[in-house]
Amino acid sequence: MLMLPCVAALALALTACGAMPVRDRLVPVRVDHHVHLNSPAIRDFLPGYCKSVERYGGCDPAITAPLTPDDLLKAMDRAGVRRALVMSTGYLAESPMMVPQRADAAALLRAANDWTVNLARESGGRLGAFVAIDPLRPDALPEIMRWRSNPDVTGIKLHLTASGVSLRRDRDLAALRAVFHAAADARLAIMIHLRTATMDYGARDVQRFLADVLPAAGDTPVQIAHAGGWGGLDQATLSALGAFADAFDKHPERFRHVWFDLADVWRDNSSPADKQALVALIRRIGLRHFLPASDWPFSGDLADYYSRRYPELPLTATEWKTLRSQVAPYAKR
Repeated sequence: MLMLPCVAALALALTACGAMPVRDRLVPVRVDHHVHLNSPAIRDFLPGYCKSVERYGGCDPAITAPLTPDDLLKAMDRAGVRRALVMSTGYLAESPMMVPQRADAAALLRAANDWTVNLARESGGRLGAFVAIDPLRPDALPEIMRWRSNPDVTGIKLHLTASGVSLRRDRDLAALRAVFHAAADARLAIMIHLRTATMDYGARDVQRFLADVLPAAGDTPVQIAHAGGWGGLDQATLSALGAFADAFDKHPERFRHVWFDLADVWRDNSSPADKQALVALIRRIGLRHFLPASDWPFSGDLADYYSRRYPELPLTATEWKTLRSQVAPYAKR
């Protein structure tokens, strides 16, 4: 049978013409902007913590996996990732989910931060460190000041769910505002897991954050974890990101310092409609504001995550090249 070449008009429509799948043309991710590694102090703390949070459904098995820095570096090598930003998990020690509270919670947080910073220092530039802060605890501002001007620290990590923060309580907003101001004064980037435990979390919460907290950062870089959610793609995440998109539409100049990481946002069970909705919001906000990220080890195998699962989001090949090559200014080395 005579095989005619694909013509340009049909190339976009006919997969029978042999178009190469997007995943086969993907460039390696240069920087993973969101990974975790537990310090020895937190690993020892986790059995009690996980027993305590059984009332909420228990811990993800990935959080207690005995992973080492070498495991992370090997996973990065297999995935072709050059550098990763490591989030200290010290905030777990001060979480109100831990009942009873440990008397040494603040010391555990400091030890976890010390370990994470030392890890970055000894990594030869492959790892960056974000120190954990619980914004509602009295040691929050002193801990930020402890790392002021330290060249081995990239920024601070806030986890609003773990810290029991509500974006609908004025006192919590005031505490967050003070933390953002302190981080800006210390010249530390801010990475925030914004989603709270509020059942109807969404646009309303983002609007309070934008009005009452974000301005305190000034022009300090702010990274919103999981595109405003907590991993997975649901209506709450889309509602939150939609509120950001509305704000970007009105005043794009106010958000030059804001990025969203795409860590474990869409999964194998995410619906095509939700993925299309996410793509539409990414395009509204602007691709340059989005960062490649995994939430490793919760993402599973890093090579599989970036080669198989990541390309399931229906971006164009050009958009994928841009996204996967994206490196936030504070993540450069």
